[in-house]
Amino acid sequence: MEWNLVFFINSALLGVGLAMDAFSVSMANGLHEPGMSRSRMFGIAGVFAGFQALMPLLGWICVHTVVQLFEGFTVLIPWIALILLCYIGGKMLLEGIRSKEEDDAGAVSRGGLVLQGVATSIDALSVGFTIAEYGPLMALVCAAIIAAVTFVICTGGLVIGRTFGTKLAGKASLLGGAILIFIGVEIFVTSL
Repeated sequence: MEWNLVFFINSALLGVGLAMDAFSVSMANGLHEPGMSRSRMFGIAGVFAGFQALMPLLGWICVHTVVQLFEGFTVLIPWIALILLCYIGGKMLLEGIRSKEEDDAGAVSRGGLVLQGVATSIDALSVGFTIAEYGPLMALVCAAIIAAVTFVICTGGLVIGRTFGTKLAGKASLLGGAILIFIGVEIFVTSL
């Protein structure tokens, strides 16, 4: 593969495709926390962008080192995403049901955010196979482009979620949790 416009367009399109789950989860986070500050939004988008860049690089490394071990792991990817997103979504649903006050939407914890990042990016490990012919620098640049695209898309998702979260107030946790569970099921079903 050589450095050309097609490489950059393909990398950006990979970023868009990979960021869709993270976009949906970002909207759910914005719904769950309508009073979210701009710095927190950028932090959350940065976490998703970081995982979306890290996973293809890990996949690329696996292709170049331990392909046989990685092939057995691909069967587990949809199950892991389903379990993580259903756990987080279920927790949000319970918080929404237990919440007595409409303004009492809490922030997603750091641990919860990391779980969301892993769950929405674990399928990106397989992108390492599609970029296997790239050299190390090209794989790194591709991952950086994916991260930049993901950051922008997730920031947009957070803004949209935060806007509607303010309007939906007490129902935001319920809707956000349902969205996360739906995404987990969707990842699982489409992998079958």
